[in-house]
Amino acid sequence: MPVASWPSPISTADVARAGARAGWPHALDGQTWWTEERPEQGGRTTVMHRAADGRHRELLPAPWSARTRVHEYGGRPYTVTPDGELIFANLADQRLYLRDHTGACTPLTPEGDRYADLLVRDGHVWCVRERHRDGKVSRAVVSVPLTGGPVREHVTGSDFYAFPALSPDGRHLAYICWDHPRMPWDGTELRVTRLPDGHTRTLLGGPSESVLAPSWRDDDTLYLISDRSGWWNLYETGLDDISPRPLCPRDEEFTGPLWNLGGAPYTILADGRLAVLHGRADLRAGVLDPRTGVLTDLPLPFDGWEPSLSADGTSLTGIAYGSATPRTVVRVDLASGEAEPLRRDVERLPDPAYLPTPRPVELPGIGVHGFLYEPANPVEILQEPPPYVIFVHGGPTAHAGVALDLEKAYFTSRGIGVLDLNYGGSTGYGRAYRERLKGTWGLVDVDDTVAAARWLAAEGLAQPGRIAVRGASAGGWTVMASCCRSGEFAGGVSYFGVSALAPLIAHTHDFESRYVEWLVGSDPAVYAEREPLALADGVTCPMLLLQGLDDPVVPPEQSSAFADALSERGVRCTYLAFEGESHGFRRTETRSAALAAELAFYQQLFT
Repeated sequence: MPVASWPSPISTADVARAGARAGWPHALDGQTWWTEERPEQGGRTTVMHRAADGRHRELLPAPWSARTRVHEYGGRPYTVTPDGELIFANLADQRLYLRDHTGACTPLTPEGDRYADLLVRDGHVWCVRERHRDGKVSRAVVSVPLTGGPVREHVTGSDFYAFPALSPDGRHLAYICWDHPRMPWDGTELRVTRLPDGHTRTLLGGPSESVLAPSWRDDDTLYLISDRSGWWNLYETGLDDISPRPLCPRDEEFTGPLWNLGGAPYTILADGRLAVLHGRADLRAGVLDPRTGVLTDLPLPFDGWEPSLSADGTSLTGIAYGSATPRTVVRVDLASGEAEPLRRDVERLPDPAYLPTPRPVELPGIGVHGFLYEPANPVEILQEPPPYVIFVHGGPTAHAGVALDLEKAYFTSRGIGVLDLNYGGSTGYGRAYRERLKGTWGLVDVDDTVAAARWLAAEGLAQPGRIAVRGASAGGWTVMASCCRSGEFAGGVSYFGVSALAPLIAHTHDFESRYVEWLVGSDPAVYAEREPLALADGVTCPMLLLQGLDDPVVPPEQSSAFADALSERGVRCTYLAFEGESHGFRRTETRSAALAAELAFYQQLFT
């Protein structure tokens, strides 16, 4: 049977249902909490609870939805009090609520503000507050009484805050802050405020050092992550130290980029050791002795972990995954080494013979990384090199890993290969690699994507003329720009992609409002040389553009304007817009429709 049309047991519904992603685990006294998306309920997010006896229950019935809109990308939307009551941010009004043991939900904050990075200490929720007033956005570290009462500001004045952490004695507040135009992977500062008198000191960081994730070892000492060596590594520093002490220096990353607030890339165990994540692209789990620097990997059947760990004595809870293992909420007994899966994103997997095996690749000469997924189908045999789709991740400060992805399997099981590309600018390979994109967005990412297509053809993996490219958000920009600048591609698929810079700068949200300055600069003449909308004359291949109409990050006009430009030039372009969808599709019906449209597009290109 022709490739792109092989019969496969993996349906669009299977892929859409796999979007019921579990996230943000929290462990306490033998109990575990996590969030869980409900694509079949319009993308609502609930909070699940697993009791010490193993019983599961859902804590937030509809219409409650635990989701914070701080930075628009949000993050961990809940925390738990010492006696197991739930604090959560509700999507509809962004207020913080206390859910008591009877199930009653009481608002703790007034309407109009947003909250994230929640920490419960001494009868208060300490968190980052985001306030929108008169067209301006401000942020502060605040505390919210659990018994009701006014919200109190403790730290303000910087544009952004993250990782509020109270010292064990409650006298010092540590946090990360940064200002426009920097992003948190460019440069941040670790500050400590003495709460009795408000005296504040900057301990580490600056314009060219990204400091993240402070945690208190004791009243006078902090652990933290910094990329001062060129890699995000773990350090220890005292309140009066001149320079921090590296705990385990390696040319590896111990965390990822700070897109979402509330993560925990490491956690302190009851015996003083640290459960950590480390690696390149995908992060492995291990236990680090901070006194000796000895790091021992956990012998577990996972290829990677998300930077959201929680410790409960000598147990570790997190989100782990493998190339053939779905994302799983897993609890690890560090004494015995036993791992107990609590919840998997996909409860029923297809026959493993339909799942592709990722192969890490590095393009010769330019050192660009990626993962190759060759077609996999037990009843079909390739008679010739198959068509390929190059996946371009968003961000662009993000990266592709090897987590099981039924979306990729949907294509590979039908005879379409996938190359998941970590172009220059991706995280997971050190600061120098991600700074390849500084000032060069629309050039380096495009060059690397085109080079990947040529490599696929030169290696005999794909036939020239049967290679497409697809991506979302910033990845959509690279898709459109690649099709503008190169004739290598048979077609391009953009999900809510950026096509023009000036409108993006004028209308996007505050967190990324100055991001373009680092990626491209501030010269409109340069914009016209880079942005796809200005280069649309160069597109000769068909394109599929998909867009949510309620997207606050990349407004719908970005896709519709590019679609109009192609149509005016007689280039075949399909534009699909979805009501009620934001930046990233959450509804089952949207995900199914988008994937079906994408496959039909490839079948037209390749058969």
